[in-house]
Amino acid sequence: MIKIARPAALGVLAQASAVGLLVISGWLLSRAAEHPPVLYLMTTIVAVRALGIGRGVLRYRERLAGHDVALGIQTKLRVRAFDRLASAPPMRRDSDLLSRLINDIDAIQDLVVRVIVPAVSAGLLIIAAGAVISSLSWPAGLTLFAGSVVAGVLVPLITARLSLAAARTRAPEQAALAQEIGLIAHGRLDLSAYGADKDAVERLVRTDARLAAAERRSAYVSGLAGGVQWVVTGAVIVGSLLIGGRAVATADLDPVLLAVLVLTPLAMHEVVAVLPAAAQNWLQCRSALRRVRELIMPRLADSRPVEQVPGDPTAEPRILAEELAIGWPSGDTLAAGLNFAVGPGQRVAVTGPSGVGKSTIAATLMGFVAPHSGHLRIDGRVGYLAQDAHVFDTSVVENVRIGRRDAPDEAVRGALDAVGLDDLALDRMVGEFGGRLSGGEARRLALSRLVVADSNVLILDEPTEHLDAVTADGIIELIFRLRPDAALLVITHDRALIARCDRTVEIAGAIPAMGLPTRERPDRRRIGSRAAA
Repeated sequence: MIKIARPAALGVLAQASAVGLLVISGWLLSRAAEHPPVLYLMTTIVAVRALGIGRGVLRYRERLAGHDVALGIQTKLRVRAFDRLASAPPMRRDSDLLSRLINDIDAIQDLVVRVIVPAVSAGLLIIAAGAVISSLSWPAGLTLFAGSVVAGVLVPLITARLSLAAARTRAPEQAALAQEIGLIAHGRLDLSAYGADKDAVERLVRTDARLAAAERRSAYVSGLAGGVQWVVTGAVIVGSLLIGGRAVATADLDPVLLAVLVLTPLAMHEVVAVLPAAAQNWLQCRSALRRVRELIMPRLADSRPVEQVPGDPTAEPRILAEELAIGWPSGDTLAAGLNFAVGPGQRVAVTGPSGVGKSTIAATLMGFVAPHSGHLRIDGRVGYLAQDAHVFDTSVVENVRIGRRDAPDEAVRGALDAVGLDDLALDRMVGEFGGRLSGGEARRLALSRLVVADSNVLILDEPTEHLDAVTADGIIELIFRLRPDAALLVITHDRALIARCDRTVEIAGAIPAMGLPTRERPDRRRIGSRAAA
């Protein structure tokens, strides 16, 4: 609030300079028409010059201060957003998320520059102008105050009410448009190959039309509000002229001050004219703030009987689970009753139909989400390979170093050689989403991150998905050969991969107990959840 006070104060001074410039200029012209000695006008002439210069300077300073505050808020929001994304469960990488990180956070700038500062400036000036004019003629002051309230308060409220539907749909439609564009841009070849390009373009056109319709409704309401404000301003000017003329006729008002009474409503129009747009911007900012808040605020999970005690990364690799129930925060339990142990050199496959919680097991083991109940402990250095492991549009060496940022070139080269990519140059650019690599090469490149990190607890989510049989067999053989002593948990539908595992956990709505032997049951007081990259 202290930081916002500075641009708000500068905004008040800038608006007061604009109003004062017109009002004092009118008084100066009226007084000059009486042909007084020029020295009587020197103070007013200097004041007009000062207000003319001050108006521009103060407006410039107000914009600098306002943008400084707004950009500071944006920076903090972006840092919090990236911190939240770094520590949160994996989110879908789509254009809606990108829109929240860019467009919605950018919209916060309008909250300071186009909402708070204009509203505060207008409110203070309405009160000040009404008080000054009331000191000259209380009927004229009352008329000015009433007109300013109608034009500066009632009209913006009605504008906000009429713009509510458009404001609610604008940000989601912008995100939907960005998502459609992203889908077409990245899937253009597949869309053309399957003859779905026309349907995709039609969806894009419909989304764009909905966004354009919302923006047209907003522009129509804004134009209507501006017209109503001019009508109100005209009525106040006419009323002030009638009141002032009668006061001059009865000698209750100096004739020179009649210009002040008439020109003040016209000057105040510039102050209140921005308020309908401020009301619309507030609605848009509120919608953007809601979407940003959903992004950066962690969901509160229900209280669960789970102990969060880290495992030992230097100990022998092992995964121990006892009566484990899994699910996403604030969501239903997807599976319960999980009891199993994966020790050094053991391979356990997790299978089941889509949607029953297989990938949630991986997220729970990695520490992205907490178990709903039960006990979990992981010892060793944990590595995770997702079926859609992202390959970044950068060099091969930088993609491998995602596994270990300080890995020297020799370690990167060794990891690539271990996964069969010895022919790849370290400085080779792999293209967007690894587009310059084959599917098998991209999967091996992602696997090399686990090698360079020296992980000995491997959690693999559909490692052979979308690969042909020959490539999939090569990936399976590679995984088993690279870390024969690792504790390996693989989530898969691949029957060939399942057949090569020691045992299988099949999930069908609730996870059946695998029956830990009593001697293998971990100490309840030491069981916790841990994930290491």
